[in-house]
Amino acid sequence: MQSSDARILRGAAVPTCLAGLAAAAICGAVAGSKGVIAAIMGIALVVIFFTVSLIAVTYAARISPQAMLPAALGSYVVKLLVIYAALAALQDVTIWNQRAFAWTVLALTLVWVVTEARGLIKTKMLYVDDPATLDRSADG
Repeated sequence: MQSSDARILRGAAVPTCLAGLAAAAICGAVAGSKGVIAAIMGIALVVIFFTVSLIAVTYAARISPQAMLPAALGSYVVKLLVIYAALAALQDVTIWNQRAFAWTVLALTLVWVVTEARGLIKTKMLYVDDPATLDRSADG
């Protein structure tokens, strides 16, 4: 993982975890211990899923720029299947509050997306090949 990718990951993970702690406190106040358990599960889900996506896309970028989109879409489909299976398996479990889980996941997803986008904007990475560099490589 390049340093810019690690910086983007930290820039999204840290605010998401901090927002997750706030969500756990709010869920604990509203739904009690079941709300705290749900919030912790939501924090883990969001952080793990988005980290896996970022790692998959970063790895694909090292292989080929054209591999980034299939990697992103593939990791998205796998995550959808995993979350569907997990929610189906946990449907009748009463140790956690489903509503607190859903709101936590929604809020933390928004925090992650906004902070990751902010990190990408701040890195000012080139996303188009520099024509001067291409001309020099064609001559050599």
